[in-house]
Amino acid sequence: MIASSPVPDKTTSKPVDTHWLDRDVSLLAFNARVLYWAQKPDVPLLERLRYLCIVSSNLDEFFEVRAALYTSLAKPKADLSAIDAKAQEALSLAVHTLVDAQYALYNEVLMPAFTKEGVRIVPHGDRTQAQHRWVKSFFEREVRPLLLPVGLDPAHPFPQVANKSLNFIVRLSGHDAFGRDNEIAIVKVPRSLPRLIRLPDKLSGKRTLFVSISSVIRSHLKDLFPGRVVGDFSQFRVTRHSDLSVDEEDVKNLRTALRQGLVHRNYGQAVRLEVSAGCVEYLADMLLRQFELPASALYRVHGPVNLVRLNQLIDMVDQPKWLFPHYEPSFPQQLVTHTSIFDRLKTGDVLIHQPYESFDGVLAFLREAVHDPAVLAIKQTIYRTGSDSALMELLRQAVQRGKEVTVVVELKARFDEEANINWAEKLEYIGAQVVYGVVGLKTHAKMLLISRREGRVIHRYAHLSTGNYNPKTARLYTDLSYLTANPKVTQDIEAVFGLLANQSRIPRLNKLILAPFALQRSMIDWVDKTAKVAAAGVASRIILKMNSLTDDKLMEALVRAGQAGVQIDLIIRGACMLPAQRVGFTDNIRVRSIIGRFLEHSRVFYFCAGNEVALYLSSADWMSRNMLRRVELAWPVEDVALRQRIVDECLQTYLLDSVDAWTMHSDGRYTQVHPVKSRPTAKPKVVLGAQGKLMAIHSAKS
Repeated sequence: MIASSPVPDKTTSKPVDTHWLDRDVSLLAFNARVLYWAQKPDVPLLERLRYLCIVSSNLDEFFEVRAALYTSLAKPKADLSAIDAKAQEALSLAVHTLVDAQYALYNEVLMPAFTKEGVRIVPHGDRTQAQHRWVKSFFEREVRPLLLPVGLDPAHPFPQVANKSLNFIVRLSGHDAFGRDNEIAIVKVPRSLPRLIRLPDKLSGKRTLFVSISSVIRSHLKDLFPGRVVGDFSQFRVTRHSDLSVDEEDVKNLRTALRQGLVHRNYGQAVRLEVSAGCVEYLADMLLRQFELPASALYRVHGPVNLVRLNQLIDMVDQPKWLFPHYEPSFPQQLVTHTSIFDRLKTGDVLIHQPYESFDGVLAFLREAVHDPAVLAIKQTIYRTGSDSALMELLRQAVQRGKEVTVVVELKARFDEEANINWAEKLEYIGAQVVYGVVGLKTHAKMLLISRREGRVIHRYAHLSTGNYNPKTARLYTDLSYLTANPKVTQDIEAVFGLLANQSRIPRLNKLILAPFALQRSMIDWVDKTAKVAAAGVASRIILKMNSLTDDKLMEALVRAGQAGVQIDLIIRGACMLPAQRVGFTDNIRVRSIIGRFLEHSRVFYFCAGNEVALYLSSADWMSRNMLRRVELAWPVEDVALRQRIVDECLQTYLLDSVDAWTMHSDGRYTQVHPVKSRPTAKPKVVLGAQGKLMAIHSAKS
């Protein structure tokens, strides 16, 4: 055991002197770790491109959502304090550095690798005469009819440019048809046009050749302006603030208000401008003025302004050897096919570890409920389920079979609003009861409750999850599903559904912990309990696995516990504002991030305070929004065997990982963990007690 340092009990309630890391910089560091997978030569080529696209997609959302960024961008430097200005400068530098690394990888590594393998996006200057003729024909037939260039003058102001759309700005010389010398024109490229077009085989030889839509338009700009001379030009893309917000206290129908808001989302405040690397200052400055952006918001890119759309290449190149080997998840080991899941749950709880075990187990549970005449009612929360969901189809069947179906749909699930609104309307139309949760709070809890008549008694069966009811992402995200017939748990779930439907009073719960009422306080109490035990000289442990850690009060509690002698390991995939192993501050706190083939999404909270052990699963990260502005759930895993399995698969495995793990240093930097080449005892070791208690971790010192 690592010796603990006794301190007075009072330290568990004192505020700590905080020195948190910057959240946005931490989030960018996470994306740098994702980009590393695109840089790894042992990763299949198309998968490397996919990771590059993921980083681009993440950066788009970073700009669209992160309020601190676009608030500071809108402020002139004179309005910023010295500290704020320095932080903004550091953040801007971090983003620009990451973007530069993306395009360097794209141009210097990935595209040459594809070319070597016979796959190439052919630029205008490298096309043969036959290819030029084909591209011109394609332009005239498929592209030109959809383009309407706008020459700017007092009667034709700068057109509305949609969020993340592809556009061109062109500088013209000569006079227009009316003898005027207006020199600037804008060409908007419709989203309906494919961003990559494959050349016919007869023009490609034995290779697979493509042309980009931006290159096609660029090479035919002169055809769009007859009688004018095309001078300087550049492609450009503007990113806008896209986080929907409505005054929920003021609207009578949230669904209608959000649907109206979706129409305007594409035209919010501009926060980033991307142009071609060779864009002249005159055009760049004009665009910055038009979108009211400072110079730091300008990104000159050596390539397409939207790398995300290169995902099309992955689908258009038929080379399985350039993809990860197909992974087929097994059917959940605790469930037996062709037997009743209801009967199985009467013998004990069931854990499904996705994607290693299939989400089909959850679908089988719901499918059995839909087809069982003894099932009377189904209640479910929906946060993200996708536009084409087998699960939602099962709910529709349940309504048609006469079940009482209640669905709590979170309309404000960011960037899934439209899909959720559509599902809500479809279910409501056929007779399901649809509610939208609590005004001012997002319903992020994942729960499904089945009520079944068995003789004279109605029994309940439930599913809880750390992730979404989305069959597609369930193949890509690591999550934990929990099936139970525990009457105390199912009674709690029934009470939470009642709260979401009628909002009458806060329910008294037996097992579940509910945010925004009790989750933060309960987690702090557990952290403080371990600190108290450690202060008395008894070994105590905390291990937390989640996506993000940014909540001040929870981080303060962890610091107090670490200073009391508790050994703490944090497995945080993304943003973590708590610095690791900072001398005199977080000496006993270690932070690591796992980035691999699957997206780490499960939330597991483990506490060992002497002889008292608790393990919780949850839908919530340790962020203020999850604790205070969302309906979230955490539930205890009390079955010793299942708890041990979670420790083995979700905690021990990641703490021993030396392939996909990164460890944080005291200044917030991350370095990759490499296999330890010395004797085996130098590796991190997990020591388990006889009752499945995770007692201590000895980490090798560098």
